[in-house]
Amino acid sequence: MPTNNKRFAARVDDIQPFRVVEVLTRAKELESLGRDIVHMEAGEPDFGTALPVIEAGIEALKNGATYYSDAKGLRELRESISLYYKSDYGVEISAERIMITPGASGALLLLAGLLVDRDDCVLMADPGYPCNRNFMRLVEGKGVLIPVTAANNFQLTAALVAEHWHKPDGVSSSAGGRTVAALVASPANPTGAVISKAELVSLFNAVEQQGGYLLVDEIYHGLDAKGKNGEKTAPSILEITDQAFVINSFSKYFGMTGWRLGWLVAPDWALPGLEKLAQNLFISMSTMAQHAALKCFTPQTRDILDQRRDEFKIRRDFLLPALRELGFIIPQEPAGGLYIYADISQLLGAFGGSFGDKFGRNSQEFCLIMLEQHGLAITPGADFGHHLSDRYVRFAFTTGMDRLALAVRRMKEIFR
Repeated sequence: MPTNNKRFAARVDDIQPFRVVEVLTRAKELESLGRDIVHMEAGEPDFGTALPVIEAGIEALKNGATYYSDAKGLRELRESISLYYKSDYGVEISAERIMITPGASGALLLLAGLLVDRDDCVLMADPGYPCNRNFMRLVEGKGVLIPVTAANNFQLTAALVAEHWHKPDGVSSSAGGRTVAALVASPANPTGAVISKAELVSLFNAVEQQGGYLLVDEIYHGLDAKGKNGEKTAPSILEITDQAFVINSFSKYFGMTGWRLGWLVAPDWALPGLEKLAQNLFISMSTMAQHAALKCFTPQTRDILDQRRDEFKIRRDFLLPALRELGFIIPQEPAGGLYIYADISQLLGAFGGSFGDKFGRNSQEFCLIMLEQHGLAITPGADFGHHLSDRYVRFAFTTGMDRLALAVRRMKEIFR
C-alpha cells in the first residue's frame, strides 16, 4: 500500500486479482517444499513451443531481427495469417485488416481503448475470462456480466443482448449505462462452449440492430473438436461478416505462451484508430517472436500442432467421465478449449451434498482444501464471474495423461 498519505488510482481497487495465478503461485510454493502437485489450474498447454518455431526464432536473432517492426506487425506474418484464414476457414481476409499484438491481451486493450468511453458498458458472459471486464475498467468503462447457464449454452444469445442492452429511449436495463459492445468467446473459457454459425448470425444481427460492436475471442480456435465430417466445430465470425472484431493468439493452439504474441482482425474503418493506439501503447511487438511465428503455418509445424490437439482430446475424453463418476456435475461437455467446468454441489454440504462441510462450503474453500491437503491444483469458479461461482470449479487438462490419472486416483481416495 502507498505510504505518506499517497494513494493509487481508484481502478486498482476495482480490478480483481487473477485467482488462477494465485493458485499457480501457491502450488509452486508447495512444490518447492517437496510436495507433489498435480497442476490442473493453468490454461497453458504443457507442450513446449514446437521446435521449428524455436529454431526460426534463434535464426532470426542471429540474422539481426532485433529492431522495431511496424506497429501493425511484420507484413510477412500478417500475410501468413491471411492465408491461414483462406486455407482453414475459406474466407478472404486482407493482410491490411490484421494487426499483430502483444498477446490476445494486447488486442483486448486496443479494442477497449478504441470503443469504450467513460461509463460505457460491454456485455459479456458470466462465467467468462476474468480479465475481460478488467480491461474495460482500465479505460473507465464497465464490463457487464450477464448470467448464462447450460440452458443457453453458457453463451450470450441474441435474446440476452436485446434484454440487457441500454434502451435508446433512455431506460436502461441491468447494464446501467450506454452499452456499446458485446464480447463473446468461442470456444469459451472456462466452459469450452462453442457458438454455432447460426447462433453467430443471430448474435451479430442483434448487436447490429442496437448500433453496437461485436467482439469475438477466438483464441481457442484450433483446439475445438471436429464434427462428424471433419468440419470445424467452432466457426469464425469472419465467415459471416467483415464488420466484427476478432481476437486471436499464438498462445493456445500454436503453443507460444511465453512469446506473448497475438493478433486482431478489424473492419477497415477501425484500422487508423487501432494503429494510432498501437503506436502509442506498444510501439511494436517482439520482432524475433514474429519471425518465429512465421513457422507456425508450415505443414511441418501444423502436423505437430494437430497431434497435440488430438492429445488434448484424449485427455478430455478421459477426464470428463472420470469426474462425473466421482460426483461432479458437468451439465455441458466442452466442445473446445482446454477446460472442464464442473459443478461440485453434490459434494458440498452447503448445497446438500454427500460430504457435508468436509471439503468446504464453496468452490474457493474446496479448491484450497484440494491444494493444501491433497496436492490437486484446481481453479475456483469465483475467478470467472459471480453467477453460481461458489458451486463451480475449472479443471484444465493441460498436463499429461499420467498426471491426470494420478489426480483421478487421489480424488477416488478422497471421496471414497
